[in-house]
Amino acid sequence: MPDRTVRFVLAAVLVLLALYVAQPYLQPLLYSADAPRAVTARGDLAQSEQATIRLFEQASPSVVHVFAQGAAQNRDLLDLDDEGNEQGGGTQTGTGFVWDGAGHIVTNTHVVQNAAQSGGSVSVRLSDGTVVPTTLVGLAPSYDLAVLRLGRVTRMPPPLAIGSSADLKVGQSTFAIGNPFGLDHTLTTGVISAVRRRMPTSEGREVSGVIQTDAAINPGNSGGPLLDSAGRLIGVNTAIVSPSGASAGIGFAIPVDVVNRIVPELIKVGRVRNPGIGIIAAQEAATARLGIDGVVIVRVLPGSPAAQAGLRGVDAQTGDLGDVIVEANGNPVHRLADLTAAIEEAGLGATVTLKVERDGRVRQVRITTTDVAENRQ
Repeated sequence: MPDRTVRFVLAAVLVLLALYVAQPYLQPLLYSADAPRAVTARGDLAQSEQATIRLFEQASPSVVHVFAQGAAQNRDLLDLDDEGNEQGGGTQTGTGFVWDGAGHIVTNTHVVQNAAQSGGSVSVRLSDGTVVPTTLVGLAPSYDLAVLRLGRVTRMPPPLAIGSSADLKVGQSTFAIGNPFGLDHTLTTGVISAVRRRMPTSEGREVSGVIQTDAAINPGNSGGPLLDSAGRLIGVNTAIVSPSGASAGIGFAIPVDVVNRIVPELIKVGRVRNPGIGIIAAQEAATARLGIDGVVIVRVLPGSPAAQAGLRGVDAQTGDLGDVIVEANGNPVHRLADLTAAIEEAGLGATVTLKVERDGRVRQVRITTTDVAENRQ
């Protein structure tokens, strides 16, 4: 009896061993899917997915691909880099969106500036693939905003709905539509990571109230819309912080409240009338080295409101300091951005109350703002 049991156990072990050895050969024969597999029903999409799909379907027809062609010579259509831009900077690509029923397109200044300065051309590709030439309406380099106008189109794309950036909260969902690396109509999602950031632009200015988001923003997204969960425009994507040049989860958008103020001005007069008082301020690094908290006036423009109010810059002969602005409309001024924000909030033709320090004494000055750029012309 024990011998039979042993033999049975040995036989079972041999069978199992044979199956183990043969398993790699038997499994393909028995289980290979050599015909199309049956589709498994998935059920309804989640509500969040449905909302995102609706948002993209409604907003994407308003988003365009911008091609700004500089007036370069001997261009080779095959001489393109990995982002679809011509080698040597002949063509700059980016994103834009329809602002109104007249076909005005909003994008970034840095997307079209080279073409504008060199006498080149700017065209856009609509969501249906149609390429349409544009004319430049106006540039606002201080805000990195530009406005184009579409040429003749068969059907005008709808403008985006406009939201507000004043009441945004950290943690709100964000949606960016653009053309990163030349890939048309790409949607990325994220949240508002921070608000009230400051972003330097050209001409020594800063845009305040800038939105920080972790929605992926890459080269080619510049000028595209940042949307809230209702599909409303809350910002214009403009910059990323990344050592590699690709998205690192830190992107910035110009707040829509600024856009909604600047774009109509560009449409009306082709430029932005920047309120100012007519001073040239010292660089912040130099001010910090001197241990000064405030805005050091280097020079006062002749005939400007600052000159009329008796403000004084640095003495060109002795190098002695003149006036240092330390407060504007009751708010402390630590750097130029604080002063600029107070002046812009007041607007053109408004009176700004400044506290100015000179020779250890502080006095109060009331100045009416003006369009300093216009006065220079």
